[in-house]
Amino acid sequence: MSITSLVRYIFEPRMRALEKHQTQGELLQRRVLSHLLQSAKDTEYGRKFAFSAMKGYDDFIKHCPVNTYEELKEQIDRMRHGEQNVLWKGRVQWYAKSSGTTNDKSKFIPVSPEGLQKIHYAGGFDSVALYLRNNPKSRLFDGRALILGGSHAPNYNLPGSLVGDLSAILIENINPLANLVRVPKKETALLQDFEIKRERIAREAMNKNVTNISGVPSWMLSVLNCMMEITGKTHLEEVWPHLEVFFHGGVAFTPYRKQYEQLITSPNMHYMETYNASEGFFGLQDDPADKSMLLMLDYGVFYEFEELSSSSSETSDSNNSRIVPLWGVEKDKNYAMLISTSCGLWRYKIGDTIRFTSTNPYKFVITGRTKSFINAFGEELIVDNAEQGLAYACQQTGAEVLEYTAAPVFMDANAKCRHQWLIEFSKSPQDLQQFAHLLDQKLQEVNSDYEAKRYKNITLQPLELIEARTGLFNDWLKLRGKLGGQHKVPRLSNSREHIDQLLKLNA
Repeated sequence: MSITSLVRYIFEPRMRALEKHQTQGELLQRRVLSHLLQSAKDTEYGRKFAFSAMKGYDDFIKHCPVNTYEELKEQIDRMRHGEQNVLWKGRVQWYAKSSGTTNDKSKFIPVSPEGLQKIHYAGGFDSVALYLRNNPKSRLFDGRALILGGSHAPNYNLPGSLVGDLSAILIENINPLANLVRVPKKETALLQDFEIKRERIAREAMNKNVTNISGVPSWMLSVLNCMMEITGKTHLEEVWPHLEVFFHGGVAFTPYRKQYEQLITSPNMHYMETYNASEGFFGLQDDPADKSMLLMLDYGVFYEFEELSSSSSETSDSNNSRIVPLWGVEKDKNYAMLISTSCGLWRYKIGDTIRFTSTNPYKFVITGRTKSFINAFGEELIVDNAEQGLAYACQQTGAEVLEYTAAPVFMDANAKCRHQWLIEFSKSPQDLQQFAHLLDQKLQEVNSDYEAKRYKNITLQPLELIEARTGLFNDWLKLRGKLGGQHKVPRLSNSREHIDQLLKLNA
């Protein structure tokens, strides 16, 4: 009997409990809100907004304001300096460093002991539970797990409070027994220099029986390619014959899928998307045949959703009339997500946008970031549009995209406006102009606002595509101290700041 068949029994009660997500979404969320208000009623924030007197959601939205990081920053800074019972009960020791995708200023997201266990680790547990449910023949626990994480940031530490990438915090606090079934060793996993860490991970893991891997697709691919170079093998199953699943998240998997399928040709390989951020663990792909994810409703996270004014772009000034709880959402509308959590974030605008594909159960796809879009001319282009356009152009041309970013050209020497795309290919198209045409064509198909602005080239000219040299985006991230971990390339922006920096490096 395999180890996995024995361990499976540990997950079966949770598999049954997850069935409540099918029919009891509103009840689960109301219970979460009640728990959060009760737990935080004696904190400074809870007393200020009279949490103890609140009877439910209506009172909550009437008295508690919507917050961005800037509005909570002063309280978080005090927590980092050791103050207790500010945004959450007790003292919070750990803080996940996050810069977002369009903001250079570091954010320090509190990770309370309860949040660590009942949000972040709960998400990891449920990932395995759902995977085992869908794969009854799995031998997941008969080998090792390769978990690719970030690093601590000791230069941001204060007496009594510690800072790191969320993945590093999870590795640092994980049950010591887990270290018996994971690679690499903790010292390697927490290295800050990704180029050194990548090779060490490859060398430590290549002779282990790895059955599952977890991480951000772009950085994991870099580690796996390094391993292929060291071992001289062509396909990953030659190194790890029992590899069966990649738990991935952080960035859209679409641009990387083909590269993984070429690297891992085994028919027994599975892919499972997770939605885990510094602020919490929010979603899991519960059905391999469905690209949407199940919203996790019984962790320490209460969700709200702000309907965007149109098919995309950034929210305007928040007001409760446009914010709804889970039970007020509708399918196929674009929403910005707000969260209240057991880490002390209250009605917090996380910056991600999602679209529900189902409300029974509540399932969704990530459509982008509230600050990651192009709306320079009313075209309202979002990341979801970009991913669809690139996938179509790659399918038609056989190209493979590694990284990309895009921004507007407001007016060139000929008074023409357009979008400028900078793309690094792992496999270049034979005809770059054809790729650009197909991308532009698909963007018009999936976004009527973009199509209207492209009509007869009156407002927008055909997009401009520039091919990036190999390694450009990694070089740019390295210069910014953001190579590896959970750092991401900003995909779309109304500003030319990032693309201009990249173009200088590309020269």
